[in-house]
Amino acid sequence: MQQPIRTKKLAVLAMLSALAYLLMVAIRIPVVLFLKYEPKDVIIVIGGFLFGPLAAFTMSVIVSFVEMFTVSDTVWIGCVMNIVSTCSFACVAAFIYKINRSIKGAVIGLVAGSLCVTAVMMLWNYFLTPIYMGMPREAVAELLIPYFLPFNLLKSGINSAFTVLLYKPLGNALRKSRLMPAYENANTVKGKINISAMLVSCFVLITCVLLVLVLQGRI
Repeated sequence: MQQPIRTKKLAVLAMLSALAYLLMVAIRIPVVLFLKYEPKDVIIVIGGFLFGPLAAFTMSVIVSFVEMFTVSDTVWIGCVMNIVSTCSFACVAAFIYKINRSIKGAVIGLVAGSLCVTAVMMLWNYFLTPIYMGMPREAVAELLIPYFLPFNLLKSGINSAFTVLLYKPLGNALRKSRLMPAYENANTVKGKINISAMLVSCFVLITCVLLVLVLQGRI
C-alpha cells in the first residue's frame, strides 16, 4: 500500500514543480529596480503545506536549477538567491504548519516565513547583489531599506495571500482526483474554506498590489 501512495506523492510534487516553473516563466512583473514578482513561491509553499518542509525544499531546488539552465540571465547567483529566498519563506511556513495544521498554524507560518525571507534576503542582497549589479557594496547598502525591504515584504505578502486563497481548493481538487489520500476523519475539517481568512487575504492582496503600483509610479 505504501508504494502507490509514494508514487502519487512524487507525481503531485512533479506536477506542482512544473506548475511553479510555468508560472515563473509566464508571470514576471517588474516592481522596482531589477526586482520582479513571480508567483512560483505560492505553489511551492502549497506543496510544503501538503507534504512538509522537505518537499518545499526539494521543489525549490528543482525549479531554481531548471530556471537557471533555461530562462535565467543571472546564472548561479540567481539560482542561489532563488533557493535561499524560496526556502526561507516556504520551508519556514511549512514547518510551522506541520506542527499546527489549522488556519491559525497556516497564518502564523506564513507570517513567520514572510519575516524570515525579508531578513534573510536583506543579508544575501548585501553580499551578492554587488556582484550581480557590478556596484560597490556601499551603494547596494543604500538600496536595502528603500527598495529591497519593501519589495520582499510585498512579495511575501502577495504570496501569503494567494496561498491562503488557493491551498484549500487545490488540496480538495487533488483529493477528489485521488492523487492524495482523503481526510482521515470525515467529521473534521474536510476542506472547509475559512471565509474570514479568505477576506483578510483578499484585503492583503489588494493592499500589496496597490503598493506595487505606487513603487512603479503608476498611482
